[in-house]
Amino acid sequence: MSSFSPAELRRYARHITLPEVGLVGQERLKEARVLCVGAGGLGSPLALYLAAAGVGVIGLADFDDVDASNLQRQILHGTSDIGRPKLDSARERLREINPHVEVVRHPMRLDASNVLSIIPGYDVVADGTDNFPTRYLVNDACVLSGIPNVYGSVFRWEGQVAVFATDGGPCYRCLFRDPPPPGLVPDCAEGGVMGALPGVVGAMQALETMKLLLGAGEPLAGRLLIFDALSARWRRVELPRDPECPVCGDRPSQMGLIDYEAFCGAGVSGEIPSHEAGRSSSAPGAGGEVASVGAPALARALLGKDPPFVLDVREPWEWQAGNLSSSGAILVPLGELDPQAGELPRDREIVVCCRSGVRSLAAARLLAEAGHPRVANLEGGMKAWRDQVDPELEVV
Repeated sequence: MSSFSPAELRRYARHITLPEVGLVGQERLKEARVLCVGAGGLGSPLALYLAAAGVGVIGLADFDDVDASNLQRQILHGTSDIGRPKLDSARERLREINPHVEVVRHPMRLDASNVLSIIPGYDVVADGTDNFPTRYLVNDACVLSGIPNVYGSVFRWEGQVAVFATDGGPCYRCLFRDPPPPGLVPDCAEGGVMGALPGVVGAMQALETMKLLLGAGEPLAGRLLIFDALSARWRRVELPRDPECPVCGDRPSQMGLIDYEAFCGAGVSGEIPSHEAGRSSSAPGAGGEVASVGAPALARALLGKDPPFVLDVREPWEWQAGNLSSSGAILVPLGELDPQAGELPRDREIVVCCRSGVRSLAAARLLAEAGHPRVANLEGGMKAWRDQVDPELEVV
């Protein structure tokens, strides 16, 4: 006897017609629990399609509020949601898509202290994060919990999809044993992303998730799909499990969770005034090292008798929205910095800033390699300045 109401049967009719689904498969979807890590660019299409498909319980883990810059790609949210927690607007949108599903909100940043109290309650985890610490955290937690991890990532015009942590299959660590050096790979805010691309990748994640739940077809375990949107080409990379993998290998060396912020080099250095910090080992460059400085420490230094020279390496349109020109900052976009490096003062400390600290770190290293004796990177960029010093500053 079917557990579906007439309204549900009408809603899922096109699924039930499929031989690979039928009433039995639709029942599996109804009884399934899927955790979506992130309610942003990837999490939006992923969660929308899971809800439309009738997945019974959809968990959402996110801690962010809706920002206007999200709306170009994060289709769970609308203009009226700006400033609201993403989980609130996401829940309303998903219940509008399908009132028969349950949306469970996890309003937190996942870390080693809480992830294993959440993930084991789900059948599949779909990773829509945009940072390496959470990506490695989710991978390791899925391996330890024996729960499949449907992975997706996007950057500029390229997307990736894979299924990790299946029985006998590879995990994310088999593909990327260690994270890239801090600052080497910018996030979407720094590097940009074509708005429709997360829709393609997130929809693929939803498909792979439903295949796993239904036991239908061939999941992307052991394979990585890479999508080049500019050329409209998909490339498939075979990805066997690495028997030497520290997490899922034959003799794993990591039997629990670790400090993923430290592992990925994403820790905060603290509020040490840059003129006191000197050269720090936290940001090594090919020709030396640069210091880092927190926003409050920079604010205090700018009020001192020997203020640092502030160099903003964002683009002109970002500068126009909000800047530190009142504190003497000047704009030299990162792409134009190399030929102008010699014109910057050498008798003052230079503090380099951008939106979130990625481009400025590259610029600070460039200046240090060019022989500037005192260079520091503004930790967290203008976002940190807005959050910790001036909440009225506009940062795009």
